[in-house]
Amino acid sequence: MTAVMRVIRGENHIDFPRWWRYGLMFSAVLVVLSIGSFFVRGLNLSVEFTGGVSVEAEAPGVSAEQARQAVADAGVQNAKVQIVGSDIVRVQTSAETDEAKDVLRTTMAELAGSDVQAISVSAVSPSWGDDITGQAVRALVFFLIAILAYLTIRLELKMAVGAIVAVVHDIIISVGVYSVFQFEVSPGTVIAFLTILGYSIYDTVVVYDKVKENEARAGLTGKLTYTDMVALSMNQVLLRSLNTTITSLIPVVSLLVVGAGFLGAVALGQFGIALFVGLLVGAYSSIMVAAPVVALLKEREPHFRAVREKLEATGGRAATIGHPRGGSSPVVAGAPPDSDVPGWAEGEGPERPAARRDVLRQPAGAIPPRPRKQGKKR
Repeated sequence: MTAVMRVIRGENHIDFPRWWRYGLMFSAVLVVLSIGSFFVRGLNLSVEFTGGVSVEAEAPGVSAEQARQAVADAGVQNAKVQIVGSDIVRVQTSAETDEAKDVLRTTMAELAGSDVQAISVSAVSPSWGDDITGQAVRALVFFLIAILAYLTIRLELKMAVGAIVAVVHDIIISVGVYSVFQFEVSPGTVIAFLTILGYSIYDTVVVYDKVKENEARAGLTGKLTYTDMVALSMNQVLLRSLNTTITSLIPVVSLLVVGAGFLGAVALGQFGIALFVGLLVGAYSSIMVAAPVVALLKEREPHFRAVREKLEATGGRAATIGHPRGGSSPVVAGAPPDSDVPGWAEGEGPERPAARRDVLRQPAGAIPPRPRKQGKKR
C-alpha cells in the first residue's frame, strides 16, 4: 500500500520527529529568504497604499501592452495596466497632478475611441492606505494577544507560544511570497491575510488538543517521551488536518480559476491568491512548526526530561508510531515488554504471547466477548 493510501485510510505511521528536523530547517530558509526579499525587492503596493490616479476605459480589443505603450508615449512612465473583465482597461499611476489626470484621460479616450467624458478617473490619497495599514496592524496585534490568552487558559502557555510562533511564521512567508513574485498588495489582500490566520490556528489547536488528550491517558504516561506523544497525536489527526485544508482550498481555487481567470475579476484574484498561499503555509506550519516547537519546549520540563532519560537508559524509547489496520488505538513499536501502551503488538525486544497480541490489537475501548457458559455435567 502506498503512503498516500495509508494516510487516506488512517493507517499512517509517519516518523514525524525525523521530518521535523528537515521541516524546521526548511522553514528557517524560507523565513530568511522572505525577510531578505522584503528589504531588497519590497512589496508591489496598489494605488490605494501609494496614492495616485486610476483611470478606467471600456476598450474592446485593446491589450494591456497596447495601453501601456500608449500611456508611455504620452509621457506617463511606470504605469500599471490591467484588463478588468473582457474589455475594460485600468491604468494606475502614482502621479496625482491635474496634468497627469488630463493626459491619461485623453490618451485612454483616443485608445478606446470614445468621448473624454466617458473615461472614469479617480484619485486616491496615500493617507487612506496608511489608515488601512494601521488598522490591519492593530487587528493583528489584538488577534495574537487574544489567541495567546485563550490557548493559555484552554491548553497551556507553552502551546500558546507554539501557536504564536506558527502564526508569525505564516505571516512572514506569505508576505515573502508576495515580495518574491511581486503580486500586487491591495486592501483585499490585507483582508485575506487576516482571514487565513484563523485557519492556521484551527489546525494547530486540533493537534494540541489531541496531545493533551493523549497526555492525560494513564497508558501513555511514562511510556513515551513528549516528542513521541506529539508525533502519535499528529498521526492520529493528520487525515483530519489534510481534509480540512483540501476542502478549504477547493473554493479558493474556484475563485482563482473562474472569478479571476474566466470572469476577469481582479479583486477576486487578489483575494484568492492571498487565501491560497495562506492556507498552504498554515497547513504546513501546523504540522512542521507548531508541533515541534511545543515538543521542544515541553521536553525541557523536569517530568518529561526524566521520562526521556529513563526510556533512553532502559532502551525502551518508542521507535515507530502509527495506527493498526482496522483499529483506532495507536501502535508504538519498540515499547518495553511491560508496556501498557494501547495497541502495542510487536517490535524491538521480547514478543508478547499470541493471545496477548490479539487483545492489544483490538480497537481502543473494545469489550471482549463474554465466555460461554458450559452445560452441567450429568
